[in-house]
Amino acid sequence: MSDTTSFTTSTTSAFTETALPSQPVVYEVNTRVWLREIERRTGRPTGLGDVPGEAWDEITPHGVDAVWLMGVWERSPEGLRIALDNADLRASFTRALSDAGPDDIAGSPYCVRRYEVDAALGGTAGLAAARAALDRRGVGLLLDYVPNHVAPDSPWLTEHPDCFVRGTPSDLARDPSAYLAAHGSVFARGRDPFFPPWPDVVQLDAFSPALRTLTADTLTAIGAQCDGVRCDMAMLLMNDVFSRTWAAHAGPVPDDDFWSTVLPAVRSRRPGMLFMAEAYWDLERALQQQGFDLTYDKRLYDRLLHEDAASVRGHLTAGLDYQRRLVRFLENHDEPRAASTLAPDQERAAAVVIATLPGATLWHEGQFTGRRTHLPVFLTRRPDEPADEALRTFHARLLTAVADSGMRLGRWRLLECTGWPDNPSHRDLLAWCWTGDTGRRHLVVVNLSDRAAQARIRLPWAELAVSSCRLTDLLDDVRYVRDGRELLDAGLFVDLGGWGHHVFTVEPEPEPEPEPRHGG
Repeated sequence: MSDTTSFTTSTTSAFTETALPSQPVVYEVNTRVWLREIERRTGRPTGLGDVPGEAWDEITPHGVDAVWLMGVWERSPEGLRIALDNADLRASFTRALSDAGPDDIAGSPYCVRRYEVDAALGGTAGLAAARAALDRRGVGLLLDYVPNHVAPDSPWLTEHPDCFVRGTPSDLARDPSAYLAAHGSVFARGRDPFFPPWPDVVQLDAFSPALRTLTADTLTAIGAQCDGVRCDMAMLLMNDVFSRTWAAHAGPVPDDDFWSTVLPAVRSRRPGMLFMAEAYWDLERALQQQGFDLTYDKRLYDRLLHEDAASVRGHLTAGLDYQRRLVRFLENHDEPRAASTLAPDQERAAAVVIATLPGATLWHEGQFTGRRTHLPVFLTRRPDEPADEALRTFHARLLTAVADSGMRLGRWRLLECTGWPDNPSHRDLLAWCWTGDTGRRHLVVVNLSDRAAQARIRLPWAELAVSSCRLTDLLDDVRYVRDGRELLDAGLFVDLGGWGHHVFTVEPEPEPEPEPRHGG
C-alpha cells in the first residue's frame, strides 16, 4: 500500500464524500458518554442529530482524519439484564463511578441486538446528520462491527439459526455457563479461546457459508452509513483460531479463510470502505494478508509501556509496508488510561513516538486532557475529572505540527544512534527521519528513559553537506544551526534529558541578506 493511497466513501448520499488517507489519524469517542455530557452542558436532550457545532469541533482537532463513534448500534435489553445480575460487573461499575445507578448503565455496545442506530442516539437520521457534520470538517466516520457474536435477543437467532455454533441438551446440562437454550435450540455463548464464555452473547459460526454471506451483506449496509469499520476481535474468526476454539463444534475447516471471503465481497460493492482490525496474538500480518487495511499494533503499546528503547527499536525494524498498516495507540476503551499508567513526561515521549511513526494513529477522547478513569463500556456517564490544560496544549501542538509538516506523507527511515565506550546512554534514544518528495526533511529523536542520554545521529541527506543547516523543533520553536558536513560525517550530537524529545525540520540555513551599499 503506498503512502498516497486514499480510501473514499462509496455511497449515494448528497454530501461531499470524505477521502481517508491510507494512514489516518483516528479519534475514538464513547458516543453515549459524549452525548450525555453535551446534554448536561446544553440542558437539552441530545442525539447525534442535535450536537452543536462547537462540540463537533472539540472532537475534530486539527490533524484528525476520522472520528470513531464507538457504540452507536442498538444494545440488547437481555444483555443489560444479564449485566445487572453479574456481581463482578456491578463492582466494576461502582469502582469507576462510585454513584452509578440504573440510569447510568446501558449494557455493552459489543452486545449488539441489531445493526441499526439506537433510537436513544437519534436513529439512522441522527447518524446521517453526524456524518454530514464530520464531512463538512473534512473528517471521516468509523463505526464498530462485532463479527464474533450477537446478543441473545438478536433477531438473527430466529432468522438465521444456521449462522450460530450449536450445542446439545447434554452440553447445556454439563456446562450451563457456556450454552443457552433459546427458540427450541441450544446455542453456544460467545468466547475467545483464553477466557471463560461471555454470559451476554451468542457465538456465531465462522465456518458457516450462511454467516459469511450475512456478514458481507451487513457490512455492505453499514458501509452506506460510514467510511469504514473497526472490527472487534477480528482474529477470532480466522480459520485456525476458530478451529482451535470450537474444535468438534466447528465442523470441517473451509478452504478459504473467513476474512478472505467476506472482505472482497464487501469491497465489490463498497470499494472505498476502510477495514481496521482489533488484533492480538501476533496475528496482525496474517489479518493484513487476508484483506484488512489496518490492524492494531498491541506489541508497540506493550513495548512502550513495559519495555525499553531497544525493544521498541527492534519492533520498528519490520518491513515498511507492514508498518504502514499498523494502528499505533497509547490507550483505547479496552486499555487503561495513559495518564494512569505513564508518568507525565513519559506519556508525552510516547505520544511523540506514535504520532510520528508510519501507520495509522489512534487517540482516545479524554486522553488529551489526562483523564485517568478507565470506564467500563456499559456505562453512559463518567466521573468529573479536572482537565490537564498543559497536556491538552501539548497534544494540540503535536497533532498540528505533524499534520502541517506533511511528514507522514514522505519516506520514513529508522536511524542509528551511536555512542561512546564510556557512555552507553545512546541505547535509550530512538531516532527516525521523514523525507518528502518536495525536499522537506524531518528528524525525530526520543529518549525512552528517565535519565539523560547522549548520542550522535548521522543524517542521510547528502545534499546538506554544502551548507550550514537549521534545525527547528516543531514543538517549541527552538532553533539550532549546525554544519551540514558534520551532520553527515560525525552525525548530529543530541543530549536529551529523561523522556526528552525533538521533532525537527531540517533545512539549509538561508544565506544572510547582503549589507546595503551606501554611496560615497
